[in-house]
Amino acid sequence: MAKKQRIEGAGTAEAANDNDAAGIEARRRAAIAEARNAVDNILGANPVVGLTREELIDAASRLLKLLSLNPVLVAKREAKFAAEVGRILLGRSRITPDPKDRRFQHRVWRESGYYRRVMQIYLAWARSLRDILDSIDADETDMERARFMLMQVIAAAAPTNTPVGNPGFLGNALSTRGLSIARGLRNLIDDLVNNHGMPSQVDPRPFAVGKNLTNSPGAVVFRNAVCEVIQYAPRTERVDATPILLVPPQINKYYIVDLAEEKSFVRHAVSQGQQMFTISWRNPTAAQRDWGMETYVSAAREALDAVREITGADSVKLMAACAGGFTAAVLAAHMYALGEGHKIACLTLLVTVLDTRAKTLLGLFANDAAIKAAIARSRSRGVLDGAQMQRAFAWLRPDDLVWSFVANNYMMGNDPPAFDILYWNNDTTRLPAQFHADILNIFRQNPLVRPGGMKMLGTPIDLGRVDCDVFIIAGITDHITPWEACYRSTQLFGGDVRFVLSSSGHIQSIVNPPGNPKAKYFEHDDYSLSAGEWLERADVRDGSWWEAWIDWARGHSEGEREAPTALGSEAHPPGEPAPGRYVHQK
Repeated sequence: MAKKQRIEGAGTAEAANDNDAAGIEARRRAAIAEARNAVDNILGANPVVGLTREELIDAASRLLKLLSLNPVLVAKREAKFAAEVGRILLGRSRITPDPKDRRFQHRVWRESGYYRRVMQIYLAWARSLRDILDSIDADETDMERARFMLMQVIAAAAPTNTPVGNPGFLGNALSTRGLSIARGLRNLIDDLVNNHGMPSQVDPRPFAVGKNLTNSPGAVVFRNAVCEVIQYAPRTERVDATPILLVPPQINKYYIVDLAEEKSFVRHAVSQGQQMFTISWRNPTAAQRDWGMETYVSAAREALDAVREITGADSVKLMAACAGGFTAAVLAAHMYALGEGHKIACLTLLVTVLDTRAKTLLGLFANDAAIKAAIARSRSRGVLDGAQMQRAFAWLRPDDLVWSFVANNYMMGNDPPAFDILYWNNDTTRLPAQFHADILNIFRQNPLVRPGGMKMLGTPIDLGRVDCDVFIIAGITDHITPWEACYRSTQLFGGDVRFVLSSSGHIQSIVNPPGNPKAKYFEHDDYSLSAGEWLERADVRDGSWWEAWIDWARGHSEGEREAPTALGSEAHPPGEPAPGRYVHQK
C-alpha cells in the first residue's frame, strides 16, 4: 500500500512537472505573441500596404538576396565608398545634402567639422547602397520591395536619430541643464504607453473641432444611420444655382475641407458664390461590420437627393476625395445605369486612384494572400482601426512622418508641433469589415476599368457611360495615391476630362488655398500621352487649383439665384449647427 502511495506520489510530481513545463511553454508563447502584436501595432498592420511583420521580413530577405547577387559589384561600390570616406575624413569631400532635406538645413552641418563629416559619411553610405541596388537586374516586384526596405533602413540610420549624431541633442541638453533629456524620455515613455510605440506627430491641445477647426457657419440638414449632410451658410447675395456635394473619404473625417479659416475650401467656395454641402460619415463600430460599398453608395445617393430637394436644383456638382472618390465614381455610374445621370452636373475627383493596375506603394505588398489575411483580420474584429492605417501610411514616408518626430520629440525634447493638418490626419475613423473587404477586392480585381466589371445595387457599373465632365486633381509628390495612377482615370470616363497636377503631396493637394507664392500646378490637354510625356509637355501655372476649379465649376451651372435666407427646407429642416454630431464620434 505504501509502495502504491509512493508511486502515486511520484506520478503526481511527474504531472506537476509536466504542468510546469506546459505552463512555461504557454507563457513563452504568450510573450512571443505579445511581442509580435506590439510590432504589428507599431507597424500598423495595414493590409493594403502590407506592413505586417511577415511582409517586412520578406522585404528584408529580398533586399539581402539582391545585394548578394553580384559580390564583385558590391565590392567595387564598397571600395568607392571607402575612398569617399577617406576624402571625408581629410575634409576634401564635396558631398552635400539635398537642399530639400530638412534634417541637414542647420548651419552647424556646414560649419562643424565633426557634424559635417558625420553627415557626409551617412549620405555617402546611403548613396552607395542605392547605387548597388539600382545596378542589379532583378524582378520588378523584388526590386520595389527591396527599395522600400532600403528606404526604411536608410531613414532609421540617419544621424539625427541618435544623441551623438544630432547636434541639437547636446545643445538643448546644455541650455536646459538636462531638462530636454528628461522631456525626451517622458515623450518616449508616453508614446510607448499611449501611442503604440510610434512618435506623436502633433500636439492636439491647441485644437478643438467646431471651435478653431471646422467652424464655418452651417447646419445639419439631413441625417441617416450612415451619414450627415451639412449645408453651409452663403456669404454672397447671389449664389450658383447648382450646389456642390462633397463625398469625403471614409478613412478620415470630412473636415480636411474646413480646417482653419485661411485653409478652408468650404469658406473659399461659399465666398465665391457656391452653395456648399458636405457629407460627414458616421464613425462605425463592430456593430456596423456589415456596412459595405453598397451601404455608402446608397447613403450618398440619399444625400444627393436631399441636396437637390433643399436647393430646388435639377443637378449637383459631385466632388469627392481619396477613398470617397471610389464611392462617388461608382455612385455616378450607378445613376447613369438607372437613367438618372442628369442629376450629376459634373464630377470632381481629388487624389483618387480608380485603375488599380497602376504601381503604388500601397499595392506593393498587396498580393492575394495578404489581402485575404487582411479581410479575415478585419472580419474577426468587425472593423479596421483607422489608427492602424495612419501608422502604416507613416511608414510610406519614414523620414518625414516617423523619424523627424523621433528627432524632435526624443532627441530635442520638444513637444510635437501644433499643426492643424496633422491633427486632422491623426483624428482617424474606423472602416466596417465589409467595406474594407469591398475596397480590397476592388483593389485586387480592378473592376472599374471594365464595363460591367462590378455591380452596384443591382446595376452594372460602367464608368464609360458617365458622360458628364470630370475634373481630376493629383499631387506630384503624393506618396499614397501617386499622380501617375490618378492620371489613368483620364481614360475611364465618357465625358470631357480635365486633369490638373498640383505641385504638392497627398493632403496639401487638397488643402491648397490661394495666396501661397510657391503654389503651382501643371496642365496639358492631350491625355493620349503617357504620364511621363504628359508632364514633359505640361504648362506650369502659378497659383492654386482652387481658383481654376471655381471657374470650371461655374461653367457647369444652371445659372444664378438669390442666396437662401435660411438653411434646409420644409422637408429637411436645419438641425444641429455645423460640424454636426458624427464628426465628434471617437
